[in-house]
Amino acid sequence: MSDDSPTSSVVRPMAPHDLARIIEIDNQVLGKPRPEYWEMKLDLVQKRSQISWLVAESDGQVVGFIIGGASRWEYGVPENIGWIDTIGVDPAYQRKGLAKVLFSEMAKSLKQSGVDTIYTFVKRRDWKMLKFFNSMGFQEGDMTNLELEI
Repeated sequence: MSDDSPTSSVVRPMAPHDLARIIEIDNQVLGKPRPEYWEMKLDLVQKRSQISWLVAESDGQVVGFIIGGASRWEYGVPENIGWIDTIGVDPAYQRKGLAKVLFSEMAKSLKQSGVDTIYTFVKRRDWKMLKFFNSMGFQEGDMTNLELEI
């Protein structure tokens, strides 16, 4: 894939058999394997109905994924608040609109479950991620990120 046009793909709910490919994409993006982390994430998704996990397929292969959910009053955050936890796209499919397609589908799903505001965390100097979320309409919100090194 060499052009910058949106990738032709199918977005669907993640299935357990997608896990190996998700681990592979994550390793390609971050440069380190984290199978235990992803097995824990899969277990969490299966146990908590407010968490949604979508994958994008191209030619029958998973090429991207997104995890999000609705708060359901966790930590006092109202149930109309949703979040994007993780988004990952195979490097060969990046910069072709796939992350935007995944995000749009997740936003539709969250809206259907009563969410009207979506949050995510991005490192202050991660210009690539800030630019992506800005292009999706995100702006600085009212919540403050607190941190304590121990």
